[in-house]
Amino acid sequence: MFLDIFALIVMGVILAAVIWLVVLLGPLPGKIAEERGHPQADAIYVLGWIGVITLGVAWLIALVWAYTKPFGDAALRTRINELEDEIARLKDDQPKTENAS
Repeated sequence: MFLDIFALIVMGVILAAVIWLVVLLGPLPGKIAEERGHPQADAIYVLGWIGVITLGVAWLIALVWAYTKPFGDAALRTRINELEDEIARLKDDQPKTENAS
């Protein structure tokens, strides 16, 4: 009787640990992609959760995707936006000179 209760408690602790790991690791690729400014961070976030459902296969793909540098049109648009922001910042930082004529 005691061993049955002990086994049930151990199984409950293991189940709780597995659920905690799933909740902790599921959104990890999406969070990494968001921190790195990846333009497809939302898709990586979703793939991370799909990876949890597929027992880790898609999760590894999402993790690699989070660390890759985007290429193609999305990356080009992102780079253009970054450069436009930098130009605007530089124009704002430029000292205003007035003509003393």
